[in-house]
Amino acid sequence: MSGKLNNTGEFFRRRDEWRKHPMLTNNIRNATPGLGIALAVFGVYLFVDGMYSRFSQKPSKSSH
Repeated sequence: MSGKLNNTGEFFRRRDEWRKHPMLTNNIRNATPGLGIALAVFGVYLFVDGMYSRFSQKPSKSSH
């Protein structure tokens, strides 16, 4: 198979070039170091806090 792209492949290659622009890939990642880890830890905290509050509720004395 030859290495040439057909018209559709060329269209999509040119259309998606902006995704590989260095301004978008490196700067955003370097501007927010640790953001992914921080969001994951915060999500775990919210989950554990929700489970703790659900299972630590004292039974109410009402008969309803």
